[in-house]
Amino acid sequence: MSDAKVFILVTHADGKADDSAFELAAASGRLFPGASTTALVVGSGVDAVCQEVATVFGEVWKFDQAALAYPNAELLRPLLVKVLPAGSRVLLAHNTFGLDLGPGLSVKLGAAYVPDVVGAEGLDGATLKVIRQEFAGQVSAHVACDISKGAVVSVRPGAFKPEPSGATGGPVVDRSTEATGLSARRSFVEVISAEAGDIDITKEDVLVSVGRGIGEQENLALVEALAEAMGAGLSCSRPIVDAKWLEKPRQVGTSGQTVKPKVYLALGISGSFQHMGGIKGNPFMIAVNKNPKAPIFQVASVGVVADLLELVPALTEKIKKGK
Repeated sequence: MSDAKVFILVTHADGKADDSAFELAAASGRLFPGASTTALVVGSGVDAVCQEVATVFGEVWKFDQAALAYPNAELLRPLLVKVLPAGSRVLLAHNTFGLDLGPGLSVKLGAAYVPDVVGAEGLDGATLKVIRQEFAGQVSAHVACDISKGAVVSVRPGAFKPEPSGATGGPVVDRSTEATGLSARRSFVEVISAEAGDIDITKEDVLVSVGRGIGEQENLALVEALAEAMGAGLSCSRPIVDAKWLEKPRQVGTSGQTVKPKVYLALGISGSFQHMGGIKGNPFMIAVNKNPKAPIFQVASVGVVADLLELVPALTEKIKKGK
């Protein structure tokens, strides 16, 4: 299967490709060295997205139909089964849509399903060796999988950094006519925007984000003081919102806000894919966690194994003196 093609499903919105598309291109190079890659752009009015990703991928397949305007796994699954050649290797972002699409797609293709990949160990013939995380990131699992009949692989957002591409504008192949006659039992109704708060964390260049590692609500004052000293916005992971310690508009993640800061300081955050899925743009990320095996250290630019209750006050004082 050395000549098997790699197909990457491009997530996009408002005429722009999601960062995950370029992360998946980098992942493909690590998982399947030397393989040709084809981007799959599915939606309505996707010409701009196709041109954007054509600079990275060797070829782009465009499926432009009004019925595909909103991602629907029930529509996309039979379409991919129809157009993908036997033995294909498909890469998806490990997000809510990837979780919906991937398992059933692998069954229909008769291919292996490898979810939530965070690292690559290489390809040995028809055996793909990857790294996954188990037990909430406490264990790194080294998995070997037979992909002789193809594979559907979902990759955790942020696990692979985009790399400069050697592509010089791959062709866009319009295959929209093959996306007709699709039907599904469910349909898109509406998008409900996140409620507005006293701060718009999506516009902050620097974010100090806190997770369950803060321990007690009273300790939030330490993080608030650090954010103020840094001139940064204060954000959080879902457990903090669930505990009602901070309001929903400050939550980063797939069920919260999507942010694109230049600097992201994560304090006591494990780094679940739900949280990392809300961080775009590959910011300079500093992670502080007592657990040296926390998943967030896999994607952080700088990792600090420390008790944040001891580190944060000292860091705040240093910043104040520096000013």
